[in-house]
Amino acid sequence: MSEIIYRAAEYYRLSHTDDKSSESDSIANQRKQLKTFIDSQSDIESVSEWVDDGVSGILFDRPSFKQMMEEVESGKVNCIIVKDLSRFGREYIETGRYLRRILPAYGVRFIAINDGVDTLKDSGDDLIISIKTVMNDAYCRDISVKTRSALNVKRENGDYVGACPVYGYRKSDDNNNLLVIDEYPASVVRDIFRMKIEGLSALKISESLNNLGVLSPLEYKKDRGLPHPKGGYGDIEGAKWSPNTILRIINDETYTGTLVQGRQGTYNYKIKDLVDKPKNEWKRVENTHDAIISRQDFVLARRISRLDTRSTPGGNSVYLFSGILICGSCGARMTRKAVPYKGEKYHYYYCPTTKKRGCEKATMLKEDVLHEHVLKCVKAQIINVISIDTIMAGSDKQQALNALSRQYLMQITENENKLAELTGFRATLYESMVTGMITKNEYASFKAQYNTDEARIRDAISLLQQQNEDALTGKCERLRWIEQFKNFESLTDLDRRAVVNLIKSIRVVNKKELHITFNYQADFDKAHSIISEEAA
Repeated sequence: MSEIIYRAAEYYRLSHTDDKSSESDSIANQRKQLKTFIDSQSDIESVSEWVDDGVSGILFDRPSFKQMMEEVESGKVNCIIVKDLSRFGREYIETGRYLRRILPAYGVRFIAINDGVDTLKDSGDDLIISIKTVMNDAYCRDISVKTRSALNVKRENGDYVGACPVYGYRKSDDNNNLLVIDEYPASVVRDIFRMKIEGLSALKISESLNNLGVLSPLEYKKDRGLPHPKGGYGDIEGAKWSPNTILRIINDETYTGTLVQGRQGTYNYKIKDLVDKPKNEWKRVENTHDAIISRQDFVLARRISRLDTRSTPGGNSVYLFSGILICGSCGARMTRKAVPYKGEKYHYYYCPTTKKRGCEKATMLKEDVLHEHVLKCVKAQIINVISIDTIMAGSDKQQALNALSRQYLMQITENENKLAELTGFRATLYESMVTGMITKNEYASFKAQYNTDEARIRDAISLLQQQNEDALTGKCERLRWIEQFKNFESLTDLDRRAVVNLIKSIRVVNKKELHITFNYQADFDKAHSIISEEAA
């Protein structure tokens, strides 16, 4: 009677390898061990080998593993050989299901060399296999916990832990956790923000870049051989610039030198599907790398992108007051429309929801009248701001900063008094519980609330102390807004860039009454108040 020859599939797996372009040494070592074993067995012949290099063993949707199982189902192989059980799989429930149910159902012999498991020779002791698979699973959990903890520490320290830096940055050659500016795409990012601030819609910006032949972020990374995401919705051949890509760039805080990481995660180490985390769990660290876009331009561009940016028919520019003009009765955005009269077109702004929201009456505001009035108000505000800057020049500026410093110190003192009060309350809390004035649950609730309040007040004091130091050294952020208005000192006519840079909203009460709220209005009022107090 001739000896049965088993047709074996060799299976190799390694969880992680840094260089995915070449096979790791560990796989090569596994192969040597399996080849030596097979050569020593007269009843086994190798018919195929399958390699999952850089793939976790906790899941079983591995590419090569699934192809090997297709060979099992087709009858091409009736034996599987691995170095040890952990190479086959680390999740104990699914590993057990394969070893106890699936492979026996297909009459497949299973051999794990280092663990001494061979189902043909009854050496696949059920208890031993169970213990080993549970230990392999526990190992995965332990590694997962340690990895997550290490990544969180890096995120909190401002280290970049992602695989694919955002368009405009690359990883430093000296420090893999530091982002450095990639100058060519960074210049494209600056152009995107400039065009947005000047009034172009995301669609027009994307069309402009495509017309100029600028490679999209994905195509640029592919062209330069840089790391890029694979398999996502954006991973398509010949990807072009799109409005969504423009909006993602405009809303990405990375360009201001701030890292926001840990937005997504998995439920546990056995589930690889990503879920969005609540915002309070994100890791946000400022000044981790050089900024491409100033904080001021970033905030402005984001605000503009949220406005109603309806553009002229067939045109590239957005209407001058789009998204900024508000009905004084109902608060709705006012709409621009053209009214033909005697062969001419006249443009008006009106509230489109007059009847629905019960506005007292429809206010039809002529565009040229609005333009003239707003221009006068903007010029006047620029003059006022420049006057404040002139008054605060030299010693006067230092006096204003000293006055600002005194206000910070007053607020610090106020917060310190609140902190002392909280400390006093907390000191008597335990005694109140012991004497029966409050219950244990109330004690725990009050204590938690006091701890939260104390942490909040201490953070506020720390911030105020930093702002006070900036004021005393002339680095006060609250005075930099003046430069925003000084940039338009020579303004002679309104354009979209001037409107969105200087005006927050225009509320139309009626045809003769407009309420204009300028950007940095609170800063202007504060500076004016300080100067008035100093003058008094």
